[in-house]
Amino acid sequence: MRASWRVPIAVALILQAGPAAAAGGDHASGSIGDLVYPVLNLVILIAVLVYFGRKPVADFFAERRASIQGELAQAAELYRKAEEQHARWQRHLVDLEGELDGIRAKARERAESERAHILADAQTTADRIRRDATSAVDRELRRARERLREEASDLAIELAGNLLREQVTGSDRERLLNEFIERIERAPASAVNGNGR
Repeated sequence: MRASWRVPIAVALILQAGPAAAAGGDHASGSIGDLVYPVLNLVILIAVLVYFGRKPVADFFAERRASIQGELAQAAELYRKAEEQHARWQRHLVDLEGELDGIRAKARERAESERAHILADAQTTADRIRRDATSAVDRELRRARERLREEASDLAIELAGNLLREQVTGSDRERLLNEFIERIERAPASAVNGNGR
């Protein structure tokens, strides 16, 4: 047998012999024996457990500690990554707010520019329509004046003709014709020749 198995077997035999010896002793000293053997058994049991269990327990706790440290390191890494992600998202959120403000400002500028452009176009169109209307009114006024002059001339000629017909008699016609002939005869020949060139 190996030496490592001898010690536990010896301890087990002692533990078995202790209660048997305590039971065979006298009753007067039995009260001390009853106390000494269980205490001795307990001390031996603890010594055996410490001797044989120390390395596996230490290994178990070392492994458990390493496992917990690994999990803590993993959790710390995950927490760090989550913090970085959170900070990144916060920056994106701030950047997004800035971008939204920029978009709103550009939209307002574009709307104002478009409004000014539309107003300028409307003003230009209104001015052109006003000029065209003024020009059309002026043309129509000129045409109306010309028509009115023509009508007035026609009416004046007609009225003059009617007046002449009504008021000029045959003797007046004779007299006017004679006056006209006399004027022509009195006019110097040079004036007639000069006008005839």
